Amino acid sequence: MDKENPEKMEIATLGGGCFWCIEAVFSELKGVLKVEPGYSGGWVVNPTYDHVCTGKTGHAEVVQITFEPNIISFREILEFFFSTHDPTTLNRQGADVGTQYRSVIFYHDDAQKVTAEKLIRELSIEEKWKKPIVTKLEPYKSFFKAEEYHRDYFERNPEQTYCKLVIEPKMNKMRKLFPDKLNQ
Repeated sequence: MDKENPEKMEIATLGGGCFWCIEAVFSELKGVLKVEPGYSGGWVVNPTYDHVCTGKTGHAEVVQITFEPNIISFREILEFFFSTHDPTTLNRQGADVGTQYRSVIFYHDDAQKVTAEKLIRELSIEEKWKKPIVTKLEPYKSFFKAEEYHRDYFERNPEQTYCKLVIEPKMNKMRKLFPDKLNQ
């Protein structure tokens, strides 16, 4: 344990559609200290939103979540992740289409990989969805923060049409499914 920081923090890097949605839903969880939108999984260094939107950089829109594992485990982070997006649609979430919107878990170590594999196996056996889970597991390599105007997007733009039609219903679903996991 780090003597300077007695509470060991962990990081999860997840993509499940537009990062505005993922950032908003994870920002209300107990034990989550920071949620940053950005890009991961591509080959271009320091990509911009415009570059990523072309689908030619290999990046996914992701959030990087810093959390306290003594309050919320990586498995709980993933359970929440799978309940807030459709992991059965390849390169799409609703009207958002392209490889940048793929469902992906960028694991930071072998323990995260094993946890993700096990949960995907369990969810597949449960047949929670009618179609197979297509969420990819990829080793974490890099994360590039999104431009400032993407950060806290839902919080700053709650009346924007996308926020009202797409993000707000996800927030309401999450609040209903996980009331005991939310910050008060």
